[in-house]
Amino acid sequence: MISANTGTQIRAAEQRFLENGLGAALMQRAAYGLANAVVRELRARGRRLNGGSVTVLAGKGNNGGDGLFAAAMLARRGMRTTAVLTAGDAHQEGLAAFTAAGGRVIRLTAENAAAAAADAARSGVVLDAVLGTGAQGGLRGPAAALIEALAQSRSGLVVACDVPSGVDADTGAAHAPVLRAELTVTFGAAKAGLLADPGADFAGRVHVVPIGIEAALPVPAVRRLEAGDLAALLPHPERRAHKYSRGVLGVVAGSQRYPGAAVLACRGALASGVGMVRYFGPPEVADLVRQSCPEVVCSSGSAADAHVQAWLLGPGLDDLAGDQLQRVREAAATGLPVVADAGALPALPLDLAPHFVLTPHAGELAALLARYGAEPGRTGVEDATLPAARQASALTGATVLLKGAATLVAAPSGSVFSQAEATPWLATAGSGDVLAGVLGSLLAQLADSSGAFAARGIPAAERWAGIAALAASVHGRAGSRASGGGPVTASDVAASVGEVMKTL
Repeated sequence: MISANTGTQIRAAEQRFLENGLGAALMQRAAYGLANAVVRELRARGRRLNGGSVTVLAGKGNNGGDGLFAAAMLARRGMRTTAVLTAGDAHQEGLAAFTAAGGRVIRLTAENAAAAAADAARSGVVLDAVLGTGAQGGLRGPAAALIEALAQSRSGLVVACDVPSGVDADTGAAHAPVLRAELTVTFGAAKAGLLADPGADFAGRVHVVPIGIEAALPVPAVRRLEAGDLAALLPHPERRAHKYSRGVLGVVAGSQRYPGAAVLACRGALASGVGMVRYFGPPEVADLVRQSCPEVVCSSGSAADAHVQAWLLGPGLDDLAGDQLQRVREAAATGLPVVADAGALPALPLDLAPHFVLTPHAGELAALLARYGAEPGRTGVEDATLPAARQASALTGATVLLKGAATLVAAPSGSVFSQAEATPWLATAGSGDVLAGVLGSLLAQLADSSGAFAARGIPAAERWAGIAALAASVHGRAGSRASGGGPVTASDVAASVGEVMKTL
């Protein structure tokens, strides 16, 4: 499992070491890890160190010091090094080490910003070490002009030092201009803002360098499940299992306008191992479900009388009214775990519980927040996904899965998971219906598996978020597997879910 802390948490953990005079040691460890990460990356690309070039964009703080010390180490490995001092001044010890290693220094001004950007663009490596985790807001003045010009030009490998300059390490908010990195080398722990959009857009791959503060870090702010976690948490039927012991999922979905949503949700649920699916919906949609998924038991009765372990409500519901509205309300009142997709959200009560998992995209989350008097709008949600997901969970009392390139799952406790295994090709009609089916299936199977989650460090009260993160990861992996780097349909994704689970 990948654990990420906020920049605020990291700085608090570092403070005791700084007070004990260990600041220089921490910086040397960070710089050594940064330099070695650059060396490994260049070698992996088949590029030589000796005679290669690196430009470090160095701010005046400790982040710039990390970059200058790392560039000095690279100079001693035979690389030609240039430092652009974006504030005109720099960390004194780092600058002294850099010049002693033979590095060339450019002090940035408004007049030379364009020339400095052109010079940096010709380097084999650009180290972004302008702003660190304590920065407020983004770049200004000549530094902003430098980054803006460099971002528009062709440059070599871009490596961010701790965080890409302008990305908020706590929230992932990005203050333009930001230079997109292919690799972010971060210190002590991954930063929460690197695992949430839009910060993740600029971070590239994230490599964590231990610097000796790790034991002093608090509970992580964001976690990411990895393959080993999925293997341990996914359901494994016992020898004498039967369809009822493996979980029964009730599905209220579909309408005349969107009948396929019910089919795709049922396919996603069946593919991820649930023992039985009971479908409730209009007769014409039920006929389509039977034709596509003969395993599904279709009913036109009341949800209140259904024997299920969990509910999936909402995919493809159009203008809730009549029988479907009544079923959504009945199912929500059963006290069982619930996945509430877009169509069901307006019909739910305002006060929910963690076993309700809401699955909005950014626009739907903005509408949900507006019900509670918070109105960031869709753009506001997209510009700060991590705070928005946390706020929605706190206001509703529910677990909130915010779909996106980095899918976030926020628990009412404040704990967040971030999963990013999907391909951009997964942004296709019906994909969310498959995800809802997978999630409903796993809720039905794992609702009573709090011990397995506790063994992975996930408290029982947060297991609903853990199950949602598990579903998001399986769904993302299925999308990537089905895509193979090209277009994919939701039906393709559903067909790949079982193969992903077998592999895991």
